[in-house]
Amino acid sequence: MLAFGLTIVRHGETQCNKDGLLQGQKIDSPLSEIGIRQSEAAGQYLRDVKFTNVFVSNMKRAKQTAEIIVRNNRTCHDIELVADPSLKERNFGIAEGGRVIEMKNLAKAAGQPLPEFTPPEGETMEQVKVRIKDFLKAMFQRIANDHQDKIQDGEIPDETDRAPAGLPDDGVLNVPVHALVVGHGAYMSIAIRYFFEDVKCPMPRGLDAAQRYSICPNTGMCRFIITLKCSNAGLALSDLKCVFINRRDHIKS
Repeated sequence: MLAFGLTIVRHGETQCNKDGLLQGQKIDSPLSEIGIRQSEAAGQYLRDVKFTNVFVSNMKRAKQTAEIIVRNNRTCHDIELVADPSLKERNFGIAEGGRVIEMKNLAKAAGQPLPEFTPPEGETMEQVKVRIKDFLKAMFQRIANDHQDKIQDGEIPDETDRAPAGLPDDGVLNVPVHALVVGHGAYMSIAIRYFFEDVKCPMPRGLDAAQRYSICPNTGMCRFIITLKCSNAGLALSDLKCVFINRRDHIKS
């Protein structure tokens, strides 16, 4: 068995975010000044949290955010950032570059909830889930290869039994392997739904079920503890527990 923490962070704000425009994959925006400050704040919040692996979307806004967070970290400022195109934002087709409100109106006209609506030439939720599963498979293999010395026989102590104390290291204080993933809002929303609905991750105590479907704010954070079963037959997901979702303690209101 191999247990590791997984902290997922949405990129900082871009000008398109501020203007209410859909970026998707075609618009590769850099961070705005506010986005840079948000990323610095996220990096300061996580400065004493040790990461052993970092994975990031290959889009500018995510890479900039990851670089800032890692630069602020006291234990892993020289760690390799693995850029993975399977972490790209959802493709919104002809809606990219338009206003978010316009896509909401298209979804309403089609009689569909916004997350499930696919604009023409866009990616469906199921297609995004395929990319999520591809990324998870690659990440599991990379982590198992990098941390073979951490693989244990038998049960692994559960760090999520205690309610989160609201600290940056909630759930990962005694977990020796910890991956940081920096990505995008719509992609993260689908990944969270996949974890709760498809993988059947239990809800953490005190979390309103409706929060599972809310969009993570810029530089908002989600954290899970993943346990892999490692055998000659390969790697398999043994357990998945949620520590928190959409945390934004570092963002000043």
